[in-house]
Amino acid sequence: MALRTILTDEDPVLHKVCRPVTSFDGRLHDLLDDLKETLAHANGAGLAAPQVGILRRAVIVVDDSGEMLELVNPEIIAQEGEQDGLEGCLSVPGRWGFVKRPMKATVRAQDRNGKFFEVEGEGIVARCFCHELGHLDGHLFSELADRLYTNDELDELLGEEDEA
Repeated sequence: MALRTILTDEDPVLHKVCRPVTSFDGRLHDLLDDLKETLAHANGAGLAAPQVGILRRAVIVVDDSGEMLELVNPEIIAQEGEQDGLEGCLSVPGRWGFVKRPMKATVRAQDRNGKFFEVEGEGIVARCFCHELGHLDGHLFSELADRLYTNDELDELLGEEDEA
């Protein structure tokens, strides 16, 4: 396993559509292991392969129990409800925005060996599914946010909400 460099939003790789994974081999296993290690090191909630410069449809999402889910060739097959919440991104450091996402999302994906499975997430996990799968199609959360806040602006905004 190895730590990978996380690309930032000005890198053109992040704005490209990823290709499906077709080989469920050692290279994919190494990529998934590296994504997990990189995500743990960055203390994030999810990480997609294009964020480390690999244009393949693979993501890692941390679920409610703290487990890292490996999702290969994932697609959202159902969603319901709505939530409007704060998001950040390891590829958009120091900036945050409010984004509408479904409250519940079901994803169909393959595991590292190519076996299909489905997983459902609610709340933050549903948000992470949508956020990370957006990366696979070249989209960043910042495209959906009405505006981006810096850390200082966010501290001020959240401080005002705490006082209300």
